Amino acid sequence: MSEKLSCFKAYDVRGVVPEELNEDIALRIGRALAEHTGGNTAVVGHDSRLSSPSLRDAIANGLTQSGVDTIDIGLSGTEMIYFATAHYGYDIGVMITASHNPPQYNGLKMVRSESRPISGDSGLLDVERIARLAQFTRAGLGKVSKKDVYADFTMHLLRVVSPKELKPLKVIANAGNGCAGLAIESLQPHIPIQIEPMHFQPDGTFPNGVPNPILEESRSETIARMRATKYDFGVAWDGDYDRCFFFDENGHFIEGYYIVGLLAQDVLQKKPGSTIIYDSRLTWNTEEVIQKHGGRGVMSKAGHAFIKERMRQENAEYGGEMSAHHYFRDHWFCDSGMIPFLQIARLVSATGRTLGDLVSEMQARFPCSGEVNLHVPDATAALSEVLIRFSDGEIDRLDGVSVSYPNWRFNLRASNTEPVVRLNVESRGDKALVEEKVQEIVATVGGEIV
Repeated sequence: MSEKLSCFKAYDVRGVVPEELNEDIALRIGRALAEHTGGNTAVVGHDSRLSSPSLRDAIANGLTQSGVDTIDIGLSGTEMIYFATAHYGYDIGVMITASHNPPQYNGLKMVRSESRPISGDSGLLDVERIARLAQFTRAGLGKVSKKDVYADFTMHLLRVVSPKELKPLKVIANAGNGCAGLAIESLQPHIPIQIEPMHFQPDGTFPNGVPNPILEESRSETIARMRATKYDFGVAWDGDYDRCFFFDENGHFIEGYYIVGLLAQDVLQKKPGSTIIYDSRLTWNTEEVIQKHGGRGVMSKAGHAFIKERMRQENAEYGGEMSAHHYFRDHWFCDSGMIPFLQIARLVSATGRTLGDLVSEMQARFPCSGEVNLHVPDATAALSEVLIRFSDGEIDRLDGVSVSYPNWRFNLRASNTEPVVRLNVESRGDKALVEEKVQEIVATVGGEIV
């Protein structure tokens, strides 16, 4: 097989099952991981998708055929693979998940020892080449064993946020028939929060829709429940719960941008002077929070591989992306969907203020567009057009194109996985200006809003 395996993307493996990803390819990826890492131990977990168990078995077969002892932790979240790999000292970690993609998709997220990512610029291309060409030199008879890590994982979370810091809040939690409900059920007996469960039963048919709360249609049921009954706040996760999304006490969805500001504030109040990493799509609110609370801010390209690498370089305490990925030094610089839930609960408990109140000033001072996705025939040409049209602004090319003016700024970047460009606009207190500039940039690019 000479053509590149189509399931290998910029950051991970993802494709339609079985056309692009199947048991044969998964087995070869398992063998390739053993070759690439030289590891002798691996941990494997999987999400609730119907195709996940068979892919899990195939990955395990590939690893064991290369002499790698493999530990199966069963239904889990991606952050549990990060935890297990680093906490127990395994050489390889593999999560079988397609996160928020439709049911016919599945994928793999892979790490090496200490949960360092295996991504496009850190070994993923090597894994693809070895798997594609079947260049396997290792042989052996590794063992497969099962391990329940929920108790240890829960204790890890409670070391990051102590139950003593939490008040008896009432929270609605939507797991979307992914695996987040299993983690919350393990956590619930240890915290004073009253949790109202929604769709906690893992179900790969996704009878209530694919868990992707970034889409408005995925939020409607949570919002309706919140407006019928009083809660302190709401939280929802994607399928492998490495992203979490929040709703205020009135059921209003909160853009991830403002959650980054809140979590940065929480970290800096606990650990003054810490370094905070943030992505370049929306920045002004985060920068103001960091400055106000005496932190050190470092801007990074978006994407988990870039954020994690920069966090390690800077020994940062926290990293946040407006896409609802949140990274923590105490979690081996990896992203977590459970730690932000506990942190927001801690902030609401400590301040005595509602979540809506906590974000209201940020939202008023720096209104934003939310991410606008545009289908374009040529992403490079689209970025070039924008550079010409807005050449009088302050231009930054760290990640796509960022252009700043005194009262507004925007970022436009090409997707790594789709024929789209992603637009984010913010202003200093002028929501109408944000809407006006979105339309102006859309007209300049000439794309179709997805």
